[in-house]
Amino acid sequence: MAIILDGKSLAKKIRQQLKSEVNQFVEKGLRNPSLAVILVGNDPASEVYVKNKRKACEEVGINSLYIHLSEDTPEEELLRIIDKLNKDEDVDGILVQLPLPKHIDTQKVITSISPEKDVDGFHPENVGKLSTGMKDGIIPCTPLGIWILLKEYGIETFKKDVVIVGASNIVGKPMGLLFLRNEEATVTICHKNTKDLRKYTEEADILVVAVGKPNLITADMVKRDVVVVDVGINRLEDGRLVGDTDFENIKEKAFAITPVPGGVGPMTVASLLINTVSVYRQKFGYPKHPLTDV
Repeated sequence: MAIILDGKSLAKKIRQQLKSEVNQFVEKGLRNPSLAVILVGNDPASEVYVKNKRKACEEVGINSLYIHLSEDTPEEELLRIIDKLNKDEDVDGILVQLPLPKHIDTQKVITSISPEKDVDGFHPENVGKLSTGMKDGIIPCTPLGIWILLKEYGIETFKKDVVIVGASNIVGKPMGLLFLRNEEATVTICHKNTKDLRKYTEEADILVVAVGKPNLITADMVKRDVVVVDVGINRLEDGRLVGDTDFENIKEKAFAITPVPGGVGPMTVASLLINTVSVYRQKFGYPKHPLTDV
């Protein structure tokens, strides 16, 4: 039976640690950290995500500035708001909830956010720093959360064969770069057009799956004692939430596996808080948060 990588419990512990840290800074006379969250439109899933992020911010003492814009907000107006937040010294982090309405250029919006306030880690400057091994950039939240989760459970990554299914800019690519840091592991990134996916997944010591397709990876596609990180979250017709892997059968074969829900999701939100506090620390002359030093 696999070890269950409990992201929910670890995220709770991290929130408690961050709350204590923030309280210590406030006791020194500093203001609370602050995060500006922008939501454009009324996508139900995005509204839930934003609600959860704001709730988590409140729990640890991060002031959340919530800006909710209508679906038909012009791109120029969104960029104007971001520019104002970039210049606001009392705003430490800026997050624009994705996806954006089709008439707005997502890449232009991401690039408009100051790299120093880009707590999502999506700005090309932060991506470039990650890809070149520089340690002063901001790491995207989901990959950072996965890395912290693996290290918490003592999962060895050195010299391991890592296979990532899903080549997104948000998860797959930056996750691969994290594993490649310091020549830590050998990484293969697969995607929807990969021929004979099983050939790759069967060889993985660590398998990360992030494609949004329920039960894409079955037990016969992985080797015994594999470590499986399931980033997918899919709602079935009966209302159940499941990941991209066949959790029930794979857990009988794997060494460790993340559950869905309760695995990667809570760690993604925790990493957003970590990145925000890290930016805040550096603004006042303190070192970046140690959990970001990977």
